[in-house]
Amino acid sequence: MKKTKTKFLCQQCGYESAQWLGKCPSCGAWNSFTEEKFSTQAKSGSPVRQLTGFSSEVLKLNEVTVKDLSRFQTKIREFDNMIGGGVVPGSLILLGGAPGIGKSTLMLHISDALSEQGIVLYISGEESLSQVKSRAERLKVKKGNIFLASETNLQNI
Repeated sequence: MKKTKTKFLCQQCGYESAQWLGKCPSCGAWNSFTEEKFSTQAKSGSPVRQLTGFSSEVLKLNEVTVKDLSRFQTKIREFDNMIGGGVVPGSLILLGGAPGIGKSTLMLHISDALSEQGIVLYISGEESLSQVKSRAERLKVKKGNIFLASETNLQNI
């Protein structure tokens, strides 16, 4: 039987608390705590975080069948090659890197290209909606099929 526990995590340094705190005692950041829910097994008490809604049996690599997936081209050849030929519909792409190297700029260019083929949901974990919109305007990104959200909690996303 699974139980749900609540923890509060500082989004700046990862400090955990049993209750919400206004100021993080570890890094000193104000209002940086978000509520996170964890499932635990009643027997062991160890946290279980499942990000997908399925699990699979254990198979040998040569026993796994590969499905041919349709992909959307981003018109950025190097990016398309890096992710296997384009973006798979319904997929999630997590882009990480040091501050200031162009992650948000790259994702806005990709979102712009994909928005010509369908609807794009752009979720920023670092910037506010107004910051994303300001960058999009500077880059002359078309805004028709791009929807924005700013969120750091994976469960909310």
